[in-house]
Amino acid sequence: MTATLPVAPATRPTLTIRGHWIDDWRPEDPEFWKAHGARIARRNLIYSIFSEHIGFSVWTMWSVLVLFLGPAYGIDPAGKFLLTAVPALVGSALRIPYTFAVARFGGRNWTIVSAALLLIPSILAAFLIQPGVSYTTLLVIAAIAGVGGGNFASSMANINAFYPDRLKGWALGINAGGGNLGVAAVQLVGLFVLATLGAGHPGVVAGIYIPLIVIAALCAALFMDNLSHARNEKRAMRDVTKEPHTWIMSLLYIGTFGSFIGFGFAFGQVLQVQFADTFSTPVKAAYLTFLGPLLGSLIRPVGGALADRLGGARVTLVNFAAMALGASIVLVASQQQSLPLYIVGFISLFVFSGVGNGSTYKMIPAILRAKCAARALPGADPRAAEHEARRLSNALIGIAGAVGAFGGVLVNLAFRQSFLEYKSADAAYLAFIAFYIVCLVVTWAVYLRPSAGRLQGV
Repeated sequence: MTATLPVAPATRPTLTIRGHWIDDWRPEDPEFWKAHGARIARRNLIYSIFSEHIGFSVWTMWSVLVLFLGPAYGIDPAGKFLLTAVPALVGSALRIPYTFAVARFGGRNWTIVSAALLLIPSILAAFLIQPGVSYTTLLVIAAIAGVGGGNFASSMANINAFYPDRLKGWALGINAGGGNLGVAAVQLVGLFVLATLGAGHPGVVAGIYIPLIVIAALCAALFMDNLSHARNEKRAMRDVTKEPHTWIMSLLYIGTFGSFIGFGFAFGQVLQVQFADTFSTPVKAAYLTFLGPLLGSLIRPVGGALADRLGGARVTLVNFAAMALGASIVLVASQQQSLPLYIVGFISLFVFSGVGNGSTYKMIPAILRAKCAARALPGADPRAAEHEARRLSNALIGIAGAVGAFGGVLVNLAFRQSFLEYKSADAAYLAFIAFYIVCLVVTWAVYLRPSAGRLQGV
């Protein structure tokens, strides 16, 4: 007679949490991920998206507030474009230190701080923007709004640490898309205020976000976690600056994300200036300004999916050709004063900048994976090359994100200078077309031109 011994139950992976600090985070362990990881990572992702979304809205709020600055403020179009360029500049500069802040202070802790900092520009804008305020004061408030631009970098660095490699693309795509939607959301808030209260109440737009910022900070404090293992790899930022592809990809990211955020800041104002008769009141322009950022945000994952299937460089190449065509349509429409054609061209620029955001973002790890594999010695452990690629990829993403956001500054300065010199935006459109062609040529020459040194899988 054979006795059947009872099978001991499988040991459930343990998780140690000290306050809001997690010391033993193991996302690559399937059992740990199933038992604890997926639930905790998903919770942190949700509240990270919420905080980042509010950050994007505050960062790009001046794209809406300039629509309220009528004749009583005495600011010409060039002055308004400077007001939208300043937060873009500050936000791009803050992205690198915000990336490091997650490892220095903890993801939860820095999310609380970065969310709370959004109160400063929002409160100032809510109470100080009114006829008679000095232009210098407006510039200072706009500059402080740049703190919202850093939230993207810290949010991405934080979520990157929570997810296993096999799910990072999905998690980071959702996180980025949810944040980018903040650009469209603040446009809708501005439209609501203009439609219900009129152009005399710009402070209400900022005031609406004050309680939302408090809620975001409280949610981060109550429901998010810090990961003890999330530490910046030593010297990664220094090492990646020596890599030529860092600066090539930063250039391409200026063309994609820089265009998206720059046009997000400028679209409503350009409409009012180019077609003053049609958009005689701010509310008429606001009906259209949210559409481009909305479509550009929603389509971003499509760029990543196409890059997965067809190759990031191929998608990026075609995308820059489409962006050059879109800018050409805008130029022709501007010269012919054709509003329908102008809208079609500008919306296409938003859409393709969104696609390009996804495809260029996918190129970065593929490039460094190919480079590190090529440098590995014969017989070397392939896992070492993979680790090196991940180490450098995280640093490159931080640099490219900062430089790419600076593209938003260049877009607004191009519009400003064009209106100052020529009283129209046509010179700016010509500059955009030329830049997209340069990006197209660089993409082909570096990543697609048949040669012995071509990187595989990019």
